[in-house]
Amino acid sequence: MRVAAPVVPAAYGRGVPRVLVVDDELGVRDALTRGLGAEGMEVHAVADGPAGLREAATGAYDAVVLDIMLPGMSGYRVLEALRSEGVATPVLLLSAKDGEVDQADGLDLGADGYLVKPFSFVVLVAQLRAMLRRSGPATARVERGALRLDPTSRSTTWAGREVELSEREFALLYAIALHPAGVVTKDELLTAVWGGGGSVSRNVVEVYVGYLRRKLAAVGAGDLVLTERGRGYRLGAG
Repeated sequence: MRVAAPVVPAAYGRGVPRVLVVDDELGVRDALTRGLGAEGMEVHAVADGPAGLREAATGAYDAVVLDIMLPGMSGYRVLEALRSEGVATPVLLLSAKDGEVDQADGLDLGADGYLVKPFSFVVLVAQLRAMLRRSGPATARVERGALRLDPTSRSTTWAGREVELSEREFALLYAIALHPAGVVTKDELLTAVWGGGGSVSRNVVEVYVGYLRRKLAAVGAGDLVLTERGRGYRLGAG
């Protein structure tokens, strides 16, 4: 991990952010504790999966930095348990695996970001800031024709029929629906939904658009998300 000089902390507007670090490497725990502390965050670090799950399940943290390869319980299983228990704390996964399938698996389990080791400390901080911003106050409901999106309840309906979307799928559709008259690029969607920072492949956007289209097609809205070749995606008529 390359630890750069601290940058000025962002104004989160929620007091000092509390971050839980779960990693079995002492050097990583110490470096993140020092570095994130210098960024104005309060950091608590643990070394194994069960301890990470116990701490994160309290809901006392604003974000969790979670390694995948952990003693006692993998980061995947920790994340899965948290989401099944209704804990919505943003989670940034750390992994030595850089494959697109590995990234998609982690994100599909409910992760809010994915960084490959060795990673840049500057990128990690940027990811955390983006996650903290996204977990702030909910934004307004969106209505586009027969489409209704409510970010408070994370609910989606098409012509009165409920569409069951994952958190990531909802965020993707919401980002596209916010620009009904224009095209949203893959890079813009990566920033809006995954926090940007170059840690997630642009192909992940295509994967999630595919997931989204299949679920929309099931309620008769298969043409709602359209591809503008070489540019990005836009909202269609359904």
